[in-house]
Amino acid sequence: MGPIALFDKSFLQSLTVDESVWFDHFFLPVVSPLFFVETLADLAKQRKDGARTPEEEVRVIADKTPVLSGAPCVHHAQLCIANLLGHEAPHLGQIPVAGGRPVRGADGKPGVVFENSPEAEAFARWQRSQFHEIEHGVASSWRAMLTQLNLPEVAHRMRALGITPQTCRTVKQAYGIAASLVHSRYEPEQQIGLLFSFVQVPQHLQAAIIYRWSQAGFPPLAGYASYAAHVLMVEIFFQIALAANLISSERPSNRVDIAYLFYLPFCHIFVSGDKLHKLCAPEFLQKEQDFVWAPELKGDLARINRELMATSELERQMGLHKLAPRPPGNTSHLTVALWQKHAPGSGEADVDMTPMSPEAERKLIDHLKSFTKAPTDPEVAGIPSDELQSISIERLVPARKGSWWLIPKKVADAEGREDA
Repeated sequence: MGPIALFDKSFLQSLTVDESVWFDHFFLPVVSPLFFVETLADLAKQRKDGARTPEEEVRVIADKTPVLSGAPCVHHAQLCIANLLGHEAPHLGQIPVAGGRPVRGADGKPGVVFENSPEAEAFARWQRSQFHEIEHGVASSWRAMLTQLNLPEVAHRMRALGITPQTCRTVKQAYGIAASLVHSRYEPEQQIGLLFSFVQVPQHLQAAIIYRWSQAGFPPLAGYASYAAHVLMVEIFFQIALAANLISSERPSNRVDIAYLFYLPFCHIFVSGDKLHKLCAPEFLQKEQDFVWAPELKGDLARINRELMATSELERQMGLHKLAPRPPGNTSHLTVALWQKHAPGSGEADVDMTPMSPEAERKLIDHLKSFTKAPTDPEVAGIPSDELQSISIERLVPARKGSWWLIPKKVADAEGREDA
């Protein structure tokens, strides 16, 4: 298991299918809701002469979407509201995933089964060029929202509040202003009001959120609800940077691009080739996190692909985990360096693992199948996550992608997989 990697759509688009396989294999991708919606929004684009149709473009992206590891992340608004209502925010190294079903296995041990997410099922359909009509409608609405967002007007209003290039000259200063606000007790009503507006908190939840914070004595939001504070900090930073002309107000898509920063707390690295991300993301990263410039990682994934293509066909038929449990190369190579920093022990067990006997493999598979089919047990829902004995995540994994066997060929053949 490699570093947890948040990525934007432009990075995945830049990869070949083979390169995307190695990104999926050597990292745990955070599939943010923004990636899903941005991809969906491509359905509403007008086709240019000689270019692929919107459906073809989305299918190409879907072909590269991670399927082996990582997970679709819960929307930041849901996480923010839950945090304000007293639920602990996920920490670095934890991808917040929705839809877990509490179960108790045949051995009586509690666990959670995460079935295929709607996002994963949608991407699988898109790979087959199957699109639901509602998806075209959502795409059109999203595209309209982007083009109709009046960022110049927003910037003008912020300047009217006294935030000008003369008072804020760098993104570091903009970050400092936003950070100092959420770490202070200054005007808590105004802070929460801004957050309600940015996150669109439902009216019926607002009173409970305010009451709970007031009962705590209105401590600084950063210490009271850390994830909600992070979201507010990103939003305020963006508005300040717009008003100070540090970010262009001429590109409505900047509003979407900056929203990727909402998901920074969960990842080890953020991979992007977007100049806005390169400018702003480092301000929000902790010392144990890294911003990775997309062209550099793409180059290293291409290197990995070239080196492993030199292996024999028989070796490649063993599947990715047997072929390359760790990225090849040394610490002068980007992927290896990221592994050494963020996941130093990953893959070692796979390298040294003694092969299981056929009987042991059969028993393990039977146990896993039994666990995933276990009936829902509501009592397990109240058990703390660190006391659960098992977690199962179902995935839609093709036998092959591009030039590579994702699972061993003999397994795919035994299952009669049509995609083998």
